[in-house]
Amino acid sequence: MSTQRFDPNNAQNLVEVDKLFAVKAVEHAQTYWNLLEKVPPRALKLTKLDDEIYEHTMSTFPEFNEDDHIQLVKLDEDWLKSEIGKKKWREFCQVYEKKVKDYNFGSLIRTDARQEYGETNTIFVTRIQFYAIEIARNRLGLNDGAHEIAKADAEKERLKKERVAKKNATS
Repeated sequence: MSTQRFDPNNAQNLVEVDKLFAVKAVEHAQTYWNLLEKVPPRALKLTKLDDEIYEHTMSTFPEFNEDDHIQLVKLDEDWLKSEIGKKKWREFCQVYEKKVKDYNFGSLIRTDARQEYGETNTIFVTRIQFYAIEIARNRLGLNDGAHEIAKADAEKERLKKERVAKKNATS
């Protein structure tokens, strides 16, 4: 890479940089899923500012309070990417520029809180959007089902490893 001054506004995407961001986003998603497995979501604390982020989220996005929180349960990607949605989220995110480390880094989030991460249930958002949505989901009990799925997945994996170990021990 050149030692010239880097201007991110005029930079072209570098494949290696894109890959690193993707790897970090996947690692973050895996870490979060592991947390959901081990900690009941209502007891999970994601940042030092969870209370502030939750209150700000619910007051900025009153639609998250409507119809049994369906907008939080099942994210509407079209709404998130709409002009109105982008404007509201941009203003929301800027509040955390100096408060939350890596607030604008990319993160993967499940579009449906009732399901695990997967190709059709994952979108890319900023880190503070991830925190805002997941803190609200956790506090409102919307991730309780995901917690049970994660625990069941971990148990299946444990049993699978146990069977392989027994098979290798008898071979």
